[in-house]
Amino acid sequence: MRAEVRKHDAAVEFPTPERCHIAEVANDAGDELVSIARARVEPEVTTAWHKLKGVSERYIIVSGEGRVEIDDLQPVDVCEGDVVRIPAGAAQRISNTGNDDLVFYAVCSPPFEVGCYVSLE
Repeated sequence: MRAEVRKHDAAVEFPTPERCHIAEVANDAGDELVSIARARVEPEVTTAWHKLKGVSERYIIVSGEGRVEIDDLQPVDVCEGDVVRIPAGAAQRISNTGNDDLVFYAVCSPPFEVGCYVSLE
């Protein structure tokens, strides 16, 4: 890892087939251990059921309200400040249950690659 400051404004947000918007904040050779993306889910939207093959993920909820579902766990309501830990290979999705956008950072280790994403729908 090298010393560096990554500016959020440089990250370009794009819509995904998963039904959320992603801005890749840090997913490059500057940090071989993790990738960081800012995710935004619009009100009344639930992301697609999916899993990440060989990649663990953490959600750090920044704003909004939601409900996260992971494998066979009971759904859990989440809000600002909550951290969700998702083991590699676990089925997952998150719903925006509030009136404003649900915003969270997704921290993946090892770093996210398109080939690790497995759609379960």
